[in-house]
Amino acid sequence: MSEAPGTTESCDGRGATTGRSTAGGAGRAVGELRSRGSGGLSRLRGWGGVASMAVACALTAAVTLVPLSRAQHGTDPAAPPAADPAGPGVTSAEAADADSCKDPERSLRPSSDGGKTIDAIKKRGHLIVGVDQSSYRWGYLDPNKVDANKPESFDPEGFDIDLVHAIADQILGKKDAKVVYRAIPTNERVPAVQHHTVDMVVRTMTITCERAEDVAFSTAYFKTGQQILAPEHTDITGYDESLQNKRVCAASGTTALDLLSEKSFGSHLIKVPNQLDCLVRVQLGQADAVVTDGALAAGQAAQDPEVKLVGKPLTTEYYGVAMNKDADDLVRRVNHILEDYRKSGWQKAYDKWLKDDLGPSDGPPAPQYR
Repeated sequence: MSEAPGTTESCDGRGATTGRSTAGGAGRAVGELRSRGSGGLSRLRGWGGVASMAVACALTAAVTLVPLSRAQHGTDPAAPPAADPAGPGVTSAEAADADSCKDPERSLRPSSDGGKTIDAIKKRGHLIVGVDQSSYRWGYLDPNKVDANKPESFDPEGFDIDLVHAIADQILGKKDAKVVYRAIPTNERVPAVQHHTVDMVVRTMTITCERAEDVAFSTAYFKTGQQILAPEHTDITGYDESLQNKRVCAASGTTALDLLSEKSFGSHLIKVPNQLDCLVRVQLGQADAVVTDGALAAGQAAQDPEVKLVGKPLTTEYYGVAMNKDADDLVRRVNHILEDYRKSGWQKAYDKWLKDDLGPSDGPPAPQYR
């Protein structure tokens, strides 16, 4: 799929002008969500198929393509770029050689010390985070809550967003610390970090050796694996010959796409910018199956009872927080925060967002350090 500068593919597959050129980096392509506000949890149970998904896509377009123009809670929505700590005395995180990398989940040892990146965030007064706004249970906008007259209703929520809150509160040293969310397509996560568009990405991002060459990851905070999502009455049995001549969808820049590129079983690959686009393709009869993280697939199945998980997980993967490779101080601080979060906040967030769809959890993965 080729994309012209200044366009992205919308949920219905048509080009939509963003008003910000996509040439030259993600920083000008991503939409910005307003700073985080408060609000209760809505236990939304499914969005009801194609019609409601179309509403969700419209909301996604509205927020992604049109940055909000008002300041909220004293935060300027025209937030400056994330901190660029590069300079004398900065020690960069070690690059992970994809050819020799065996344990990409190993990260820098935790520390509560400050540093140039953290100092810049504190001086700015808020954290800038790349998130999803369309992954149900993880990072999404609740269509039952969104009100065009209430900018705070555009705050995302979900398991990843709870983690963002914990990180922001600890770094900025106060409860309900300010966060500026920037909605980033799946295939723009790495560029957004590299170009300092965001301080970090918390967006169901799998830690891989290839990605670790370009960004620095925290320790793992969630274990998952690739799995197939298909219509309820499919004849697909799993990642096998039953995929032959089937139209299989995956988002660009994902491990699912890598998997299908290596072995497709004769399927016809459909590439889209975002995970949610794949579910819409299935609902519209334009795709026969989706390959994505099992944790995300479970959320999509919760949105639409007409689809289901098929076969066993194909891989074992881990989500991490992605940061710039020059931001060792931030990586170490996030790892320090995750040490406490695994003990106190992780299970609460899991029970709140994911337990209904994924069942009981064995807890967060143990951290690995180098």
